[in-house]
Amino acid sequence: MYRDLFSVAGLTLLSRVTGFLRDVMLGAVLGAGLAADAFYVAFRLPNHFRAIFGEGAFNAAFVPSYSRVLETKGGGEAKGFASQIFTLLLASQVVLLALAWAFTPQLVGLLAPGFADDPAKFDLAVELTRITFPYLLFITLVTLHTGALNANRRFAVGAFAPVLLNVAMMATLALAFLFPSASHAAAWGVTISGALQFAWLTWSAMRAGALGVLTRPRWTPDVKRFFTALAPAVIGSAGFQIAVFADTIIASLLPTGAVSSIYYADRIYQLPIGVIGIAAGTVLLPEMSRRFAAGNPGAAYHAQNRTMALTIALSAPFFVAFLLVPREIMRGVFLRGAFTDDAATASAEVLAAYGIGLMAITLIASARASFQSRGDTRTPMMVSLAAVALNVVLKLALYQPLGAPGLAFATAVGAWINLAALLFLALRQGSMRPDATLGKVCVSVAVASLALCFVAWVGREPALAAGRAWGHFEAETGLALLGVVGGFAYGAVLMVLFRLLGVRLARPRAEKKGGVS
Repeated sequence: MYRDLFSVAGLTLLSRVTGFLRDVMLGAVLGAGLAADAFYVAFRLPNHFRAIFGEGAFNAAFVPSYSRVLETKGGGEAKGFASQIFTLLLASQVVLLALAWAFTPQLVGLLAPGFADDPAKFDLAVELTRITFPYLLFITLVTLHTGALNANRRFAVGAFAPVLLNVAMMATLALAFLFPSASHAAAWGVTISGALQFAWLTWSAMRAGALGVLTRPRWTPDVKRFFTALAPAVIGSAGFQIAVFADTIIASLLPTGAVSSIYYADRIYQLPIGVIGIAAGTVLLPEMSRRFAAGNPGAAYHAQNRTMALTIALSAPFFVAFLLVPREIMRGVFLRGAFTDDAATASAEVLAAYGIGLMAITLIASARASFQSRGDTRTPMMVSLAAVALNVVLKLALYQPLGAPGLAFATAVGAWINLAALLFLALRQGSMRPDATLGKVCVSVAVASLALCFVAWVGREPALAAGRAWGHFEAETGLALLGVVGGFAYGAVLMVLFRLLGVRLARPRAEKKGGVS
């Protein structure tokens, strides 16, 4: 499992690195003005729906169902099940795309009401959304193929696919002179990338013998079980996306630049979430589903404990950095071209507020696996809805006095509420069984994080001074020096404590059927 986890994390890191390069190009070309706000709304709309109907809800319902069929009935039945779902999914996405194209002005008006006060921004957002929305159709089908491959322990293909999004957008931005504007070029890059990802996953699933194809839909017990799990999963996944929708809606009421500040901060914030949190959930859910289907719950708990321990250890440095040096991060990554120092400061305030909830966000996928791996999507749904209700109320209370950072802070609070409720219910139901190693890791990480805080506090000015002495790439050099020294300090303290406490994550002990780790 660790090999799969690090494989997904490594390819996700590649995706985030190319994503950074993409966002650096976007920042330099679009800046944080009208065109940027319009594009980021157009980019977010299909991504919101993708997260609700695709990666979030679909994976939660499909992966355990497919794993159960694969484990109990074999590859042929699993492929037939995937074909049933593929056909129904394609039909639903075609209908959704047609509705989105027909009612794009109303959709933009609903989700970015503040744009109505600026006709130029509103019209551009509508035009760009019509270009980007087909991405949803492609990427939802990509999610199906990815889920089938993951259940067959082929994680690398799906983890690489997002790289194509970044490469396609950078290519169209480089050829922006061929489009009406740079924002149009970026929008076309989004849709082109969806087609490329669909082609890549289709070819890979065909090679693996896991390709879902068009077939006559039949209401089999397995399909019925899938849709029974899908309905609450859609609602549960919609919970977090409702909070993000609320960010887009409310930020559109703030002065120009707020939407862009949230976007740029979110891109940095998504690095540890994608590389660590999502990668952990991607590997853990099919692993626990297979273990439970095989009647080996002890191995499932063992996998969950080790995954959560690794998630905590890897997320903590980002948590500290986002809280203590957010401005240095935003300046080091984006400060060039149309992205000014004022834009970096505004985005840094949002990043710090987001950072408060980082540890919770990265752990939520692992906590949800306690329920989803057993086919229970209703409990995470109820928890998500309760958390998002409090989240949206807090956003409405904070957006006027605090602006964009207030929206990010509300998101962080909602994440902690979500995680706390999941852990409480999982422990009470006995569907999560923490072990001593997980506790030792938490203690070790807390001490190592204090050491990292000290380095960040004391070393910030010397690192920035060294960057200024370098002359060129001042912000980048200072950030890199601070990151290297801080990372070394954190890693050294953590390794010493692991050795003293006898913590070993790299080689899990032998698992016994039905045992508890």
